[in-house]
Amino acid sequence: MLRTGSEKLAKLGLLEAEDLPQSKVAKTTTAKAERRRAAIETPQRAKATPLTLEKPAFLMNFPFSYSTDQANNIWMRELDDKKRAVDRTRAMWQFLNLYNFMASEALVYLLPAPGECNLQDLVFTANLGITLEHLPERNIAIISNYASAPRRGETEVGVKFFESMGFETIVAPHKFEGEAELKHLYDNVYIGGYGIRSERKVYDWMEAEFDMKIIKVEEVDDYCYHLDCSIFPVTREDTLVCTELFRKSEIKQIEKHTNVIDVSAEAGYSGICNSVRYHNSILSSSHIHSLKAGTDEYRMEVEKNRELEDIAVNFGIEVSYFNLTEYHKGGALLSCLVMHLNRRSYDFSLV
Repeated sequence: MLRTGSEKLAKLGLLEAEDLPQSKVAKTTTAKAERRRAAIETPQRAKATPLTLEKPAFLMNFPFSYSTDQANNIWMRELDDKKRAVDRTRAMWQFLNLYNFMASEALVYLLPAPGECNLQDLVFTANLGITLEHLPERNIAIISNYASAPRRGETEVGVKFFESMGFETIVAPHKFEGEAELKHLYDNVYIGGYGIRSERKVYDWMEAEFDMKIIKVEEVDDYCYHLDCSIFPVTREDTLVCTELFRKSEIKQIEKHTNVIDVSAEAGYSGICNSVRYHNSILSSSHIHSLKAGTDEYRMEVEKNRELEDIAVNFGIEVSYFNLTEYHKGGALLSCLVMHLNRRSYDFSLV
């Protein structure tokens, strides 16, 4: 347990690990590494957490505190104050349409918002952290250390929630913004995005601490500032990738571990990768019915939907769409609203 004032701040993501006395960092790192190795060598019965369930489990947050007051991404900055203003009633109904659908066949926790909460982006739970399903103890949650200033208060919320759920919580010692940046493929293999909101060295730390293999890819497009904008594992063996957004050497590394399904950057901007696998369905955002036929935006949306449907049918998977226009104002699409507490949906296969 962290006891010094500096260490407590680091736990809450307010100091970098390098700001701590190096002897304490080394001691903590060594102890955790030894504990991980012991668990791998002598696995015990996993403590009951959502990671141990056979049913899919997710985390969402009702948009009580959602706002667009601080424009902290390029999508928001391109809208004037009037166009960016959130219709709260509409945002709540759009959220509930997605929540009710998911809760019908999965366990969906609602992350409590603290009283007088002014965390405008708390609704985007995909950035809160990541649960590590490949570890034998199945009770580890890495909590985010945010680069975006309006989001830094979410770290403490995440620590408290996951500790209340029986998880061992560990705040990332470097900038990291959750499973939206770290996509699980299978076993201990992940793809991690860095360069805009997360730091590459956070993945070196994870590999050393948690027996992970992370394929590291650099994000250079401001419109795709999280990895879920450009990469989406559709099955445990197949992954949608906007290949033109990454270096050829990075794509070759990805291809060693998964079948890459190439999708265009234009489809990425429209949200083809901002999707969630749910049983035998892909959940995706689409506001096609609110667009005017003949416009470029309408054409792009039609093409994105058709491309996603063509991919899905090859795997015997359905596509379900949800209108989330109020969340577009915050620079977000469907995957931003959902954090995996386990990945049981990927066990479902029709082919």
